[in-house]
Amino acid sequence: MQFDKDPREAEASPEPEADLPAGAHGGQEPEQAPAEPEEFSAQGLGPYREDGSFDYEAGQPAVEEAAVPAAPTAGGEPPAPPPPRPKTPEEEEEEQMLRMSFLEHLEELRARIIKALAGIGIAFLFSLIFANKLWLIISEPAADALRQIGIPDPRLAQIKPMEVFSIVWVKLPMLTAIFLASPWVLYQAWAFIAPGLYRRERRWAGPFIVCSAGLFILGGLFAYFVAFRFGLVFLLGIGRDIRIQPIVSVTEYFDLFVNVILGVGLVFELPVLIFFLTLLRIVSPRFLLRNSRYAILIIVVIAALITPTPDVFNLMLFSVPMVLLYFVGVFASYLLVLHREGRRFPWRKVAYAAGGALVAAGAALWLALTRYGYHLVPHWPFLAR
Repeated sequence: MQFDKDPREAEASPEPEADLPAGAHGGQEPEQAPAEPEEFSAQGLGPYREDGSFDYEAGQPAVEEAAVPAAPTAGGEPPAPPPPRPKTPEEEEEEQMLRMSFLEHLEELRARIIKALAGIGIAFLFSLIFANKLWLIISEPAADALRQIGIPDPRLAQIKPMEVFSIVWVKLPMLTAIFLASPWVLYQAWAFIAPGLYRRERRWAGPFIVCSAGLFILGGLFAYFVAFRFGLVFLLGIGRDIRIQPIVSVTEYFDLFVNVILGVGLVFELPVLIFFLTLLRIVSPRFLLRNSRYAILIIVVIAALITPTPDVFNLMLFSVPMVLLYFVGVFASYLLVLHREGRRFPWRKVAYAAGGALVAAGAALWLALTRYGYHLVPHWPFLAR
């Protein structure tokens, strides 16, 4: 009689291995004899050391970091990209700058030129009201020079019928308008280039306009009260002892006056030019001082070109102030370099020294007026006995 097997025994007793398919041994392949290192090396299955042992670190396959996908978040969505790099203030300001095409730049330039000319036109109309009084002021250096050489009733000569009208009512008001409107013209020039500058560069607008216009007007005043007067006295007095009577025409006098006034006014812009060359890092105070002898030579050559006469006296009247202005520009350049390096100029010591010099000058002036018989006069050197 044959009994059936217990089901538990049937589960425990494995079937013969011959009847099992390949890969049914718990998910593992049957053990095989290890191959020789030469066979693995020949088949390219991995590097081996010289002693025949397997180099596990060198045998691991290279996994590219970029090929590994990013781990998904809890919701199954890919992670958010990293936040962008914060922009610097210069980059933010550059993005906010006004972008203009070439034609828009030309239109802006046209508008600024029209505004500058309008300012000059208004100043011209204002100057016409005082044309006669302005001519008396302009002709005063000639009258003073003629008095000093012995002419009691100094007058300028009219050679052509139209020259008084063209000089007194056209050219003189235009010259006055250029001086009066110079701050407005400089402002229009700055307003044209300011949109392309950073905020820290636009801070120079006020000092640029004030210094440029102030130096231009200061140069005109220096030419009127000092250089032009001395030059006329010297030139008109050359022939006094050899029976030459000076006769100065209105046109010749005014042309000489304009050349001297405008030339000296432009020369007085030298400190501003040196300052902006230093601001653009083209020159430095050390470079300017090291090459000052060449600068003085160039200044003397320029003074010889703009001087109305070839004499040495007028050459010195023009070249000496230009040399002084050059060193003023070097000082302004030095102050700019100190500001960049975070250093300060000893203004307090300089103020004490300047105050002492002013006190000494005031004491000398008081002694000259009270004890030595000097009195003040309205022309250079402003003291006379």
